Amino acid sequence: MKDKANHFPEKIFVSLEELLKMERYASQFARTSGKKRVKSILGGRHASSLRGRGLDFEEVRGYVKGDDIRNIDWKVTARTQKTHTRVFTEEKEKPVLIVVDQSQSMFFGSESYMKSVIAAQSAALVALKTLKEGDRVGGIVFADQGVDIVLPKRNRTNILKFFERIVIRNRELASPQTPGIDQALQEVFKKIKNTVTHDYLVVVISDFVRYSPEVLRFSAQIAQHNDMLMIKVSDPLEWRLPNQTIVIGDQKHQVDYEGKQMADKIKLRQQKDYDDFAAAMSKHRVPIVQLNTVDPLEVQLKEVYKRLVR
Repeated sequence: MKDKANHFPEKIFVSLEELLKMERYASQFARTSGKKRVKSILGGRHASSLRGRGLDFEEVRGYVKGDDIRNIDWKVTARTQKTHTRVFTEEKEKPVLIVVDQSQSMFFGSESYMKSVIAAQSAALVALKTLKEGDRVGGIVFADQGVDIVLPKRNRTNILKFFERIVIRNRELASPQTPGIDQALQEVFKKIKNTVTHDYLVVVISDFVRYSPEVLRFSAQIAQHNDMLMIKVSDPLEWRLPNQTIVIGDQKHQVDYEGKQMADKIKLRQQKDYDDFAAAMSKHRVPIVQLNTVDPLEVQLKEVYKRLVR
């Protein structure tokens, strides 16, 4: 089926209408409370443990010096012969900044969807869910030809503005472009660092084929005072190259690609690059969610959600 107004095929390009339709799936990842909490954006608003009254009950634990004596649970204390206190949770606002990659490397898909489409849909779902939970949400859309920033606000008009920038950058991929240099992603992370302050959730959606030591350094700085979530979009063909001799390259550089031996080398290099990246993110407690271009986004996120809920 095609977008009749502009003749952009679905699964290859996105439309504003398609991004807004992601709202139907946002409600499927409803916020949970109490002991059944979600460790990511899929779980909704941020909950912090506080000692107090009139809040949502969380748990009973052993009394610690400095705890409010009004929260002592006398029944548990009497039964165990050890002082116990009740702990409550209070919901705090956590602004969300969604960073979505629409550069030339994302304009690829060997089976069902382009990487750029999965990234755009993911950004839309996270944005709509965040607004539904009542938090401020904004985003950064980066492409080879420029970067668009929509500061976080708590209204639907702001989300529409963000989605419009995604659609524009996405459809620019139809025109031949000069791929950006590695510093493009570095500049984006500089902008993230200058946009967020403290207690943000920063969600970065990309194929991460251009990460560098500078990107890792900025990520570490951002993660010091904010939560981060990396969503890596990849295509199966990137990990499963054909076993035949072909020539690949651009107008300036070409290389003979000789069957299985070269395929294995490329695959090992890609795996090492990803493992190094994942290890660096793990060091700063930044989780990575992997998505593919084969399965519908809502199906993939249901599986992710199951793993994140405890």
